[in-house]
Amino acid sequence: MKLSRSIHLNRLIAAKHDNFVKIITGIRRCGKSYLLFELFKEHLLSEGVPPECIVEINLEQDGFKELRDPIALGDYIRSRIESRGDRWMYVMIDEIQLCRKVLPPGTDLSLIHPDDRESAFVTFYDVLSELKNLPRVDAYVTGSNSKMLSTDVATQFRDRGEVIHVRPLSFAEFVEARGGRENVYRHLIDYLSYGGLPEAVLRPAAAARRYLAGLYGTVYLKDIAERNKLRNDGLLEALADTVMSSAAGLTNPTKLAKTVKSVLGVDTNPVTVRKYLGYFENAFLVEKALRWDVKGRRHLDYPCKFYATDLGLCNARLGFRQLEGPHLMENALFNELRLRGCDVDVGVVRVDSRADGVRKETQHEIDFVVRRGPETIYIQSAYGMPDDEKRKQERFSLLHSGDSFRKIVIVNDPLQTRTYDNDGIAYMGLVDFLLDPNALDFR
Repeated sequence: MKLSRSIHLNRLIAAKHDNFVKIITGIRRCGKSYLLFELFKEHLLSEGVPPECIVEINLEQDGFKELRDPIALGDYIRSRIESRGDRWMYVMIDEIQLCRKVLPPGTDLSLIHPDDRESAFVTFYDVLSELKNLPRVDAYVTGSNSKMLSTDVATQFRDRGEVIHVRPLSFAEFVEARGGRENVYRHLIDYLSYGGLPEAVLRPAAAARRYLAGLYGTVYLKDIAERNKLRNDGLLEALADTVMSSAAGLTNPTKLAKTVKSVLGVDTNPVTVRKYLGYFENAFLVEKALRWDVKGRRHLDYPCKFYATDLGLCNARLGFRQLEGPHLMENALFNELRLRGCDVDVGVVRVDSRADGVRKETQHEIDFVVRRGPETIYIQSAYGMPDDEKRKQERFSLLHSGDSFRKIVIVNDPLQTRTYDNDGIAYMGLVDFLLDPNALDFR
């Protein structure tokens, strides 16, 4: 089954010839290599680019092992592009993190000041910097997050590289992979259960569960442990369980540390938990959403929310036992909003009231404060609104925001049509929103 991955492909196409190295990042097994070596290459060929103008290097394959030496890699690329004339050359390097750092032949480190010795080594960053400076050369790289993270590359390149973040399949892509919209609500249940990693999407349910469960421990946690030189596997696994079980819920390092100790019997502290949370974020397993004080116009540090990048991995870590519909829906909406390029916070609305002359302040949540360019939109995620009391609850924080930003309630109800109430709040169904890339433009 061919996946179109049109959102990410269009971003790659738009970045052509922009004089930046395109750095394709994202959680492992989300389809970065497929995007570059299958879909983008197919685009280039369809545009008339001759095959000899496309340089493909997969450093994971035995045939390219010698190019894991960055000096040899640079020599090879130069040899491939020296006879190109005035034609554009497209250089694609997969698993760039396998390119090790080497000392150029004849270099005597004893003659170099200790503070400067690190710069004597040649790394893949040097190769990429050279590619960026070569005329009519367009460079694209992917990398595994076990040894190379987007934060590493962004630090090294700053204004010389463009990061294109690839995410698991959206629900629309999931439906496409499953053959269309005929059984769309059955597809929604599967999507909220098994997520959007391509290999899981294309497998039957039982096989998908086994695949995801094995992947989490043997790939993702192993990557984190190796990269960060962690020796306490028990703490890593306990925190993984705790973070995934609290996905889409307010939490903080102190709360997580107490949970790990009381429920799982693993001793830790908030400082260590905060550090491990950073590891999970850098490995793209989770993404943090800060709380935004709507009336105070400022971010609040903790508590915050962590959303699972892929719901299938989250559910697999929990043994597919803790499938809470409201949290899964909220998580799916967060991921969709981020895929669409929005910045997303969790809103806090402070409401003052008086009873018997005593002032009382209560805090109420807006699920998502969405920023799309200069526009701000408030969104509530409602797993169901069976009665007027629930509708009133969903509307309360929106009506007390104290501003005129657009407000949307997304409801998990197949009968929910797009409509407005008398207060200007819009309503739409979950499937409708997920399948329509322009749903946020509803006015």
